[in-house]
Amino acid sequence: MRMVFRWFGEGNDTVSLEQIKQIPGVEGLVWALHDVPAGDEWPMEKIEEVRRQADRYGLHLDVVESVNVHEDIKLGLPSRDGYIENYKRTIEKLAKAGVKVICYNFMPIFDWLRTDLHKPTGDGSTALFYEKAKIHNIDPFELVRTINENSALTMPGWEPERLAHLTKLFEAYRNVTEEDLWKHLQYFLEAILPVAEQNGIKMAIHPDDPPWPIFGLPRIITNQQNLRRFLSLVDSPSNGITLCSGSLGANPENDIIAMIHEFQERIPFAHIRNVRVFDNGDFIETSHRTADGTVDIAGIVKAYFDNGFNGYARPDHGRHIWGEECRPGYGLYDRALGIMYLWGLWDAYVKAEQAAESKQ
Repeated sequence: MRMVFRWFGEGNDTVSLEQIKQIPGVEGLVWALHDVPAGDEWPMEKIEEVRRQADRYGLHLDVVESVNVHEDIKLGLPSRDGYIENYKRTIEKLAKAGVKVICYNFMPIFDWLRTDLHKPTGDGSTALFYEKAKIHNIDPFELVRTINENSALTMPGWEPERLAHLTKLFEAYRNVTEEDLWKHLQYFLEAILPVAEQNGIKMAIHPDDPPWPIFGLPRIITNQQNLRRFLSLVDSPSNGITLCSGSLGANPENDIIAMIHEFQERIPFAHIRNVRVFDNGDFIETSHRTADGTVDIAGIVKAYFDNGFNGYARPDHGRHIWGEECRPGYGLYDRALGIMYLWGLWDAYVKAEQAAESKQ
């Protein structure tokens, strides 16, 4: 397991590279050019600027999250081919900068979705929260205002330039079915995966968050069966998964440990985090500790260990603790605690294996 840490860039993150460097076992950044609109080709000079910043602290840039997919590609519009060409050229540039994995998603309009970014918890911390009943009654425009209330820090997947056209986007998706979305995803994969293969890059799709339809929009990367179908769309070593235990874990029916065992050769990147799911369908993000949530984090790390996982992993969303003012879900303190919990589990499994071998 190779530990990495998401960083939103100089001037766009409350966490510094100096702080990230001090977290034990972190070897690289998970990064992106968040000021480049979805669909645009990434400028090489901006890529090189981030590489120089990381190099000063001995951190690599092996993992990008995300090169966002333009809505015209998801909609299957004739204009998609131009955006796909931009995507291909971006892949080629990122390969030149040493990138090994590109995380992306295929969620219509919205990326991850929560109804409260600072839900108080019993211990005085706050966390990202999803209230199922509220989603059925809330105006999507009100939700956008809630997510973007802190305009000083961009929220991944909620870029203002995309959401400014919300009414038109909803109209465009009115007649798009799940099967349509599958076809559009396959078209995209067939176009970009040969370029990814040629450049030694693994494309790793992120599950839908939460893993069910919202506001009548189709969502397809939601469970083990659909992940199996996704991997069969294009049989390529560059066609992979970002297995996010928090996204998939919001649905208690998802067996994430079984997914790791089945798809282990196609998981170049893992998001490991915990959520607590309530009986009414609400869920809140917790510490990474197994006992604090509904997701078996200890079992998940054990599954990765048993399968000899040597891909990249990062702690995902953290709580907001100790008075830290930060981008919701992306503070320093709780994610650093999460890393140490994950390393503690991993080290314990290493020791147990060594002890078993010594007795043979």
